[in-house]
Amino acid sequence: MGIAKGPDSARLGWAVRVLRAERELSQEKLGRAARLHRNYVGAIERGEINPTFRVLLKVAGGLEMPLSEVVARYEKAPPRDRMRR
Repeated sequence: MGIAKGPDSARLGWAVRVLRAERELSQEKLGRAARLHRNYVGAIERGEINPTFRVLLKVAGGLEMPLSEVVARYEKAPPRDRMRR
């Protein structure tokens, strides 16, 4: 895990947050499903960390979707200055 507060991490976090909300999951429920701590899920959503490929697979599994769908949502993310927090 690396520290990252760049635009790519922010866009990934936005995508995870939106997908989680669409599935009506709390960070805690997603964390349990993905076998990650809820604080770690929150850090991903805030763009504070750069998760590894393995962690992204866990997040996708917790969301019950292929990683490609998470990446597709990331690619559709608005520019960082237009994201709502």
